[in-house]
Amino acid sequence: MVTPKQPMLTAAQETFLRGRSNAMGFYLVLHAWVVIGLSMALFVAWPNPLTFVAAIALIGGRQLGLAILMHDAAHRALFKNTQLNDFVGAHFCGFPVGASLALYRPYHLSHHRHTQQPEDPDLILSAPFPITITSFKRKMWRDILGVTGYQRRLEQFKFTMGKDASLARRLAKLVAHEKYFIASNATLLLILSVAGVWWAYFVLWLLPLMTWYQVISRVRNIAEHAVVGDNNDRLRNTRTTLTNGLMRMVLAPYWVNYHLEHHLFVYTPCWKLPAAHQMLIEQGFAPRMELARGYWEVLRKATAKDPSSPQASGPSGRSRSASLI
Repeated sequence: MVTPKQPMLTAAQETFLRGRSNAMGFYLVLHAWVVIGLSMALFVAWPNPLTFVAAIALIGGRQLGLAILMHDAAHRALFKNTQLNDFVGAHFCGFPVGASLALYRPYHLSHHRHTQQPEDPDLILSAPFPITITSFKRKMWRDILGVTGYQRRLEQFKFTMGKDASLARRLAKLVAHEKYFIASNATLLLILSVAGVWWAYFVLWLLPLMTWYQVISRVRNIAEHAVVGDNNDRLRNTRTTLTNGLMRMVLAPYWVNYHLEHHLFVYTPCWKLPAAHQMLIEQGFAPRMELARGYWEVLRKATAKDPSSPQASGPSGRSRSASLI
């Protein structure tokens, strides 16, 4: 079999990959929230260090999952119905974790148009790699201790408020920008308060959002575009990371690890990305694809910089425009 220079789909394959499903969209969003709820219930029912760590990891993973589903909505791939896609993607996926679908969509589509090129708004996330292992550990500590989450939100607040001399006007801008985040989180706090566990909002929602969510967002960012083979080759400037079910559960929910397939077929809903991957393999593209056998393999490459080399440091992780997906 002669491998074509670029992936080619049959009409049937293209139709399949383009197909959206309202039922699947509802299922995925409901799944994320059910996992969050059950993880909270796990610790509430059996409070101990093991269930606490499990709850933080599972909830933080599904918070990233909500961001991933918002990303699907940004491509109008979460639901078949456009209005439903944008409403659910914004109010039930993005806003609860502090993300705006309306602001994210144009930014993210620019990333797709200019992947790994100077115009790519996400290039700041991948260009500094590889970094040293010491630099990477320092970043991980900042993430898990909540420093990164605090710094990012503070920078977002400052950017939103602007430099108006009037404090009242600056606060009004902040409230207007954050009103849906405030409303969704207030609703979550109310639900937990009615359930008699008001404290769970702070311990089992905000804490994972400020810690584990930051950790896995950084790892995912690195895996997708850092230290790739060729910035000018569509099969090499984006990486797919093949991993096991446990890692997908806590680090790469909703098939986000199939990132190369997402870039090649941007219209494909996340739940069809494994099928897109198989289509590429069957066409013989595996040797040309940027593939990694697990996240440890990626992190080894991303932290391979010699500490004695000049400018042996990486990104601060504090960019206001850091991509979700």
